[in-house]
Amino acid sequence: MVGVGFYRDTGVVLRCQKLGEADRIVTVLTHQHGKVRAAAKGVRRTTSKFGARLEPFGHVDLQLHTGRSLDIVTQVQTIDAFGGDLVADYPRYTAGCALLETADRLTPEEGEPARELFLLLVGALRGLAAGRRDPHLVLDAYLLRAMVIAGYAPAVTECARCGTEPETPLDAPDGTHGFHRRFAVAAGGAVCDACRPGGAVVPSWWTWRLLEALRDGDWTAAEQSPPDARRDAAGLVAAHLQWHLERQLRSLPLVDRKGAPRVDLDDGLPAAPEESEREGAV
Repeated sequence: MVGVGFYRDTGVVLRCQKLGEADRIVTVLTHQHGKVRAAAKGVRRTTSKFGARLEPFGHVDLQLHTGRSLDIVTQVQTIDAFGGDLVADYPRYTAGCALLETADRLTPEEGEPARELFLLLVGALRGLAAGRRDPHLVLDAYLLRAMVIAGYAPAVTECARCGTEPETPLDAPDGTHGFHRRFAVAAGGAVCDACRPGGAVVPSWWTWRLLEALRDGDWTAAEQSPPDARRDAAGLVAAHLQWHLERQLRSLPLVDRKGAPRVDLDDGLPAAPEESEREGAV
């Protein structure tokens, strides 16, 4: 329960499940109250006034009444109907499903404020619905920034174990810097030569640059990245997220990445192109 009596909030519908013959339980990530599970009475009837508003991807204004086990939805107004723009485009739709599932998994406690994650989710859904950016870049940027909020984003520009920053090569492009060569999910991301564990992979420079750009919101650099870097960055981000969640996300294998490998933590990480190599035990 969130409180006593009635309360209002805005939120994004993450998922729905049937309750009885005509009702539905909706899970909503809200602006002020975090994740809320509430019963929506009669919404599965054809005469329901707001059944269509309580669907996944819906950005809504809600009035709820605090109940004993579940709060009760009493009023709903649509702010953004993101689902209408996403369901007609499979790559954007599957990326959107991954956004919703990640938001659900990263907010396990109901009623705990999650304002930053809510705002990040609304921004990502708005970007997907607009269709102006590659949906997979939007997804990977969201996953990285969500991990920053949760406190376990992968290290990119310093060693995850000792904090050492890499040297900038003399031939590095203007305004850029060097990166450590190896990435190890179990170690927390980038690792220097002294700290590298067995099983680390060696991403390309562009993969590192893309990870940094997505984390920092540098869309100019992100959209200049080549396809192989996007593929490998997606694999690293997904593996790092699922490692910390200690479970696989069901929606990620469904994301249409046009040939990108599916990430299976039991099988390890996909290697980066050309220069990538699997490190042996130290």
